[in-house]
Amino acid sequence: MRGIIAAQPGLAPVPIEHEHAAELDEVSAILNEAPHVLAMVHADVKPPDVDAETGRPGMTAEQVLRAAVVKQMKGYSYEELAFHIEDSTTMRRFCRYGVMDRTPSSSALQRNVSRISPDTFEQVTLAVLGIAKQEGIESGRKVRVDCAVVESNIHEPTDSSLLWDSVRTLARLLTDAREFGVTFTDHRRRAKRRSLSIMNAKSPKQQTKHYRDLLKVTNKTIGYARSAIELLSTVELSDPMASLPVFMLVVTLRDFAELAERVVDQTTRRVIHGEKVPASEKLVSIFEPHTDIIIKDRRAVRFGHKSCVTGGASSMILDCVIEDGNPADSTLATRMIDRQTDIYGRPPRQAAFDGGFASKANVHDIKERGVQDVAFHKRRGIKIHDMVKSTWVYRRLCRFRAGIEGTLSFLLRCFGLTRCTWKGLAHFKSYVWASVVSANLLILARHRLARATPA
Repeated sequence: MRGIIAAQPGLAPVPIEHEHAAELDEVSAILNEAPHVLAMVHADVKPPDVDAETGRPGMTAEQVLRAAVVKQMKGYSYEELAFHIEDSTTMRRFCRYGVMDRTPSSSALQRNVSRISPDTFEQVTLAVLGIAKQEGIESGRKVRVDCAVVESNIHEPTDSSLLWDSVRTLARLLTDAREFGVTFTDHRRRAKRRSLSIMNAKSPKQQTKHYRDLLKVTNKTIGYARSAIELLSTVELSDPMASLPVFMLVVTLRDFAELAERVVDQTTRRVIHGEKVPASEKLVSIFEPHTDIIIKDRRAVRFGHKSCVTGGASSMILDCVIEDGNPADSTLATRMIDRQTDIYGRPPRQAAFDGGFASKANVHDIKERGVQDVAFHKRRGIKIHDMVKSTWVYRRLCRFRAGIEGTLSFLLRCFGLTRCTWKGLAHFKSYVWASVVSANLLILARHRLARATPA
């Protein structure tokens, strides 16, 4: 112990001797080796009508990308991310902020990170894979493919809850439009009561009775919204600055009115007429209308998007495709091999797939593309020697395929792929790719550190 008062601290950030700090330093070094991706990030983040040389200094493209990596790697909300960048010396160093620099607010982080497109994140992934190939960590010669479901950030959908969502959302927007002369009757209390009555009904007959009234209320609210759209489209404002909010209100009202009409249609078909509505025609959320209904292997129903993932021998993610709808796994195998050919300039030597991808046609088509050994976890009538050279190779590839389950679990548990918290389809894809980028950077950093550590 020396004295009572501490000496004045220095201004330079002091590196922390900790395992995770070393990992972040290695991730930082990897990003420094791919400076060309910053131009793409800058093109996404910078608004086209803003002069970067004037006004208050904002976040650089490098700071935005690094903040996105930290957010997905640590599972932070934007509020938590803003706090840790300001509070943590390690986070400041990684995100390129000095000790005396002012760090961004949560709103600035959200505004900038959300602008990075999925295509840019995909290019960052390709740059990281290029570094891994140069260092002999991942060659792409041996791949394994499987699918996972990433859920949208929605509640469990029911017909009554979707009708209630439609009424309360349209009523809220119509309340905002009252200052421009819009009049309507607010049926939110009645709609909520009918929704609860449907949930607590003791018989299908009672449910149908309450559904009819809830449908009536929803149709009335949609009618108010349509009338408001016509009125707001013709209103003349003395203040030109007020025209943009009115225009945005009209667009939002029109979008939600159309979605509410779809909800009314599917509920009428299913509940009133007893018709079975196909999953491809169902709307499960008016807030995330892009959400698909995914049923995998007759298990629990999931609401989100199916993602097909290709992993390598290093456990790095070599490719990821967010599917539209719920296509059968057997229709995806050849496309994933084609994408590997595009990424590495040649097909992989060996490929292992889950049993859902198996078909005789896939074996033939994949081998036609230059893959020497193809193994499906379930053979489904396919002979081993039609897939691989020997039973020993088949068993080795089946064991190798099991590793993709651990990789997917790593993504789901540690990088937030269980549920996407970003809004909209484009942001959904960006969220998935941001998780893939963060996972690959951490895995590659750990490979480098393991090589540098003496045995």
